[in-house]
Amino acid sequence: MALARIARSNLRKSGGAFRSYAHENNMFNERTYTTKCSLLSNLDSKLDGNFSQISRSKEQNYMNFSMRGIAGTPYNQHASANAQRVEEESESELEDDQIRYAGLEATKPGEKPRVVVLGTGWAACRFLKGLDTKIYDVVCISPRNHMVFTPLLASTCVGTLEFRSVAEPVGRIQDAVAKDPNSYFFLASCTGIDTNKHEVYCEVVPNGGLSREPYQFKVAYDKLVIAAGAEPLTFGIKGVKEHAFFLREVNHAQEIRKRLLLNLMLSENPGTSEEEKKRLLHCVVIGGGPTGVEFSGELSDFIMNDVCERYTHVKDYIHVTLIEANEILSSFDVSLRQYAIKHLTKSGVHLLRGVVKEVHPQKLILSDGTEVPYGLLVWSTGVGPSEFVKKLNFPSSPGGRIGVDQWMRVPSVEDVFALGDCAGFLEQTGRPVLPALAQVAERQGKFLVELFNKIGKQNGGKALSANAIQLGDPFVYKHLGSMASVGGYKALVDLRQSKDAKGLSLAGFLSWLIWRSAYLTRVLSWRNRFYVAVNWGTTFVFGRDNTRI
Repeated sequence: MALARIARSNLRKSGGAFRSYAHENNMFNERTYTTKCSLLSNLDSKLDGNFSQISRSKEQNYMNFSMRGIAGTPYNQHASANAQRVEEESESELEDDQIRYAGLEATKPGEKPRVVVLGTGWAACRFLKGLDTKIYDVVCISPRNHMVFTPLLASTCVGTLEFRSVAEPVGRIQDAVAKDPNSYFFLASCTGIDTNKHEVYCEVVPNGGLSREPYQFKVAYDKLVIAAGAEPLTFGIKGVKEHAFFLREVNHAQEIRKRLLLNLMLSENPGTSEEEKKRLLHCVVIGGGPTGVEFSGELSDFIMNDVCERYTHVKDYIHVTLIEANEILSSFDVSLRQYAIKHLTKSGVHLLRGVVKEVHPQKLILSDGTEVPYGLLVWSTGVGPSEFVKKLNFPSSPGGRIGVDQWMRVPSVEDVFALGDCAGFLEQTGRPVLPALAQVAERQGKFLVELFNKIGKQNGGKALSANAIQLGDPFVYKHLGSMASVGGYKALVDLRQSKDAKGLSLAGFLSWLIWRSAYLTRVLSWRNRFYVAVNWGTTFVFGRDNTRI
C-alpha cells in the first residue's frame, strides 16, 4: 500500500515525464490515449466544489494513472524525498479512489463472453431483445433505463397519450439484465473507451445520492456495441439550448406539457395585457420534418378540441406557427406535401418560411430581421453527432458519425461495432450515410444481433477470437416508406422506397388509420400496446387530460 502511494505521489510530480515514459515504452495506443485524455479533461471541468482544489494537470495525470492500474515509479529519481508527504495522505482517500474506479474485469476462460451495449435507443434495444443470453452475458450502459417510442412522443405533450405508454423499461426488453447474475444494466454515461485494453469508462448519472460525485467505474468487454444515438442540431445558433425545448426524450415532452399548460393558466390571470396573452399563447415550432409537423398537428387538435372548451377566456389568443427554412416534409411526395400544407393551414397552423438567426427568452429573430415573440418554442431541426461521438478517435463517416463497414464494424479496432444514429458507412464502402430514422436503427439492430448469435455459436464471442469466422452477407437497407400525422384524423403515408422512386402515396382518414395501426403494432410490448389503445379510446371519449403535475 505504501509503495502504491509513493508511486502515485511521484507520478503527480512528473506529469509530462509519465507521458514521455509511456510513449517510449509503447505502453499505450496513441490514438486511444489522446481520446481518453480529452474526455477525462472534459469530465474534470465539471467537478463540483466538493473536491479538493488540486491543479487540473495533476488531477488528470492521477486519473490516467488510476484507470490504467500502473504500478511503479516511472521516470522519477527522488522517491525517498516524497515518502514523508505520501505517509501524510489519509487511508480513506485511497479507499475512495479504489471504489471510484471499480468495475467489471475481463471475462475468464470458461465464462461466457461479455457484450457491452452503449445506449437504449431503437438500435440498442432491438439488439438487446434478440441477443442469445445462453451464449453471452450482456451489460447495457445508458443514462436512461428505458427505450422511447419516438413516433408517438408528440402525442404525450398534449395529453393524447400518457408518458408511460411510450417508455419501455430495458428490463422488459432483455430480462437477462435483471435476472442473470453476470448481466447488468448501469445507469451511467460512457466517457471513454480503451480499445487496447477492451475497457469502457463510465460516469454515473449525478443525482445527489452518492457519497462522491461524479462516481466513475470501468467495464471490460469482449464485444462492444456503440448505439449512443445523436443530439439535436442547433447549428450554433445563439440561445437555442438555453430557451428552446427539444422533443427527443420523455422528460422533454413532460417539460413541454408543463409549459403549455402553465402558459394557458397564466394568461387567464387578471391584469395580463393583451400583448402578453398573445405572446404566452404563441407556440412556435422550428423544423418542418415529420416530428415538427406531427407536433404542430397535435397542438392544433388540442386547441380546437380542448382549449376552446376548457379555456374559453383565452381561446382566441392561442395559435401555432411552424417555421421551416425550405419545404416541409421534404422527403415526402409533392402531392402529400401540398396536402399537408393545406390541412395545417386550415387547422390554424401558420406556416412561415425563414431561418432563425438567434433566440431570446421571449422572442426569436429571423435572418431577415423579423421578430417572433413566443411563449413556447419547440426545436425540431434534425440530429447530429453527440459530443461523446465527436471525441472518439475512430474513423468518421460523412457528417461526423462513427465510420463503419458493411457489417457495422469499426474497421480500425477489434471487437467494436456501431449502429443507429451515431454510425454511418465509410466513404470507401461506396454506400450513402443512412438517415437518422427509427426504422434504419431497428433494422441495423436486427442485423447485428443475428450476426452476433452466429459468431457466438462458432465460439467467436471472446475478445480477438472472431477474425477467422465468415460473417456472411453484409447489411442492406431497404426503405419501407414514411408516415406522418397532420392532426384532425388525417395522416400521410408514402410507401416509395426512395425520394425519386414511384410508389403508393395516400393522404386522409384512411392514411390516419394505417398510421395508427402500424405504430400500434410496432410498440414493443403488449403492455404498452394496451396502454396506447386505452389512451386513444379515453381521449376520444373524454378528451385530453389537462392536469399540470
